[in-house]
Amino acid sequence: EVQLVESGGGSVQPGGSLTLSCVASGFIFNLYAMSWIRQAPGKELEWVSSIGGRGTTDYADSVKGRFTISRDNAKNTLYLQLNSLKIEDTAMYYCAKAGRTTIQSPGGQYSLGQGTQVTVSS
Repeated sequence: EVQLVESGGGSVQPGGSLTLSCVASGFIFNLYAMSWIRQAPGKELEWVSSIGGRGTTDYADSVKGRFTISRDNAKNTLYLQLNSLKIEDTAMYYCAKAGRTTIQSPGGQYSLGQGTQVTVSS
């Protein structure tokens, strides 16, 4: 059974930083692309970033240069470093067992964790 457990969210002021973590189990972690997606209140899920099994990364334009995705295959853990946070980054952040193509495909199916809340406010 695939399990994804996110942590690290919190409340910060604009310009602040957070590091999100996602511990994965139930599958061979290093064989799969992983992603972070987010959902702001009243909005649809938004793809944020992906990383391939060997470390190739991809970012949404809205977070490029501010967020950094990484993974530690030995620890089955996915990370997202959030820097220079903006109010519009406020959302529930989810870890997904999928790459960008699957997430952005209509009807794409993938596993998600329970999410971790990031709130940016002054």
